[in-house]
Amino acid sequence: MEPKGRVNQRYQVDQIVSKSIQAIRGMNDILPGETVRWQYVENVFSQLMGNYGYNEIRMPLLEKTELFKRSIGEVTDIVEKEMYTFEDRNGDSLTLRPEGTAVCVRAGIQQGLLYNQIQRLWYMGPMFRHERPQKGRYRQFHQLGVEVFGLSGPDIDAELIMISARLWKKLGMANDVTLQLNSLGSPEARKQYRDVLVDYLEQHKDILDEDSKRRLTSNPLRILDSKNPAMQEMIEAAPKLMDYLDQESEEHFDKLKQILDEAELAYEINPRLVRGLDYYSKTVFEWVTDKLGAQGTVCAGGRFDGLVEQLGGRATPAMGFALGIERLVALLEDKQLTDHTLPHVYLIMAGELAESCGRVLAESMRDALPSLRLLVNAGGGSFKNQMKRADKSGAALALILGEDEVNNNTASLKDLRGTAGQESIAHSELVTCLENKLNF
Repeated sequence: MEPKGRVNQRYQVDQIVSKSIQAIRGMNDILPGETVRWQYVENVFSQLMGNYGYNEIRMPLLEKTELFKRSIGEVTDIVEKEMYTFEDRNGDSLTLRPEGTAVCVRAGIQQGLLYNQIQRLWYMGPMFRHERPQKGRYRQFHQLGVEVFGLSGPDIDAELIMISARLWKKLGMANDVTLQLNSLGSPEARKQYRDVLVDYLEQHKDILDEDSKRRLTSNPLRILDSKNPAMQEMIEAAPKLMDYLDQESEEHFDKLKQILDEAELAYEINPRLVRGLDYYSKTVFEWVTDKLGAQGTVCAGGRFDGLVEQLGGRATPAMGFALGIERLVALLEDKQLTDHTLPHVYLIMAGELAESCGRVLAESMRDALPSLRLLVNAGGGSFKNQMKRADKSGAALALILGEDEVNNNTASLKDLRGTAGQESIAHSELVTCLENKLNF
């Protein structure tokens, strides 16, 4: 008999091991039934960027913390409250990337992609922010991003906006989103406006909530983006940044609007649109929706002409945007999509002889039909059980092999979704038959 102490210790270990480990709050599993929409969004976006001549760049998840402090700004919510930052074994401060633009700029400088060059880049992948999880906003979230370097005119601003507009058309959600535009002007013009805005807000300090009082000395433009109902009347009456634009920024913005008008792309001017990151200047834009509750922004971007120099590179004009995949997937929930992950054919094999023949036949069909999604039964099972698996798989057709079929070099093809019934097909004719039935 084991000593009592050892029995209790083993019981405690067993209890710990048996406890189910849960995912971190705000970091979600994306299950097979959901990945259909994810793959659809990613594939449409990837194809669209290729159509416009943009190239993919893939970047690390971890960066030096200094990168985000210098680019995003130390007094922004992201840096102050939301970043996943830690020290590694060497004592270096590292951060899981909270956004992609600064990382893309760092990569461009380090790899010599930017100076005196034009780069049209895109990327996709996870970002990380420690904020309160809610619908459309998570601690690990996924973005599609586009960055252009080396072009300073409003024509590239318009191109990026038109790319995003075409994306909505391809996804079937053009009627679900609205384009909002603003200009932040030059850093000098924005500094002048900031002084005027702070003077105005100081006169209404009794109306400001605690978050806005904190921003008053750090990032007062963000107060204009507050959703606090008690502050809306005061914000509406605030001085408009548009009235303080420098001449170059005003001409840039007028030309952008002209290009969009010529393309018959509708937009709204939103003077309260300021974006939350310090590096933006001139053009900023957002696509918003009323289909997702409070999280109405599905795509946002703007010009960041000073960021490359700010991070140690040569002065380089730049423009970009990013959009959250989670929010796009949420907008697609009520839309019917073809599931391109379902098998075309489920192979049923009754008996050892059929299994041996079937595995060889399956590989030959995959060689002949590279687009064929063929699911081969595994784990044995009666003919009846295999038919149930075939139906549950979602396959359009069942390919059946038994001893008789093997001996006759044939296979039975059964329509699982229609009324065509079952027919016997010679092995030599299977490829042609499947091509015709599946429209390959």
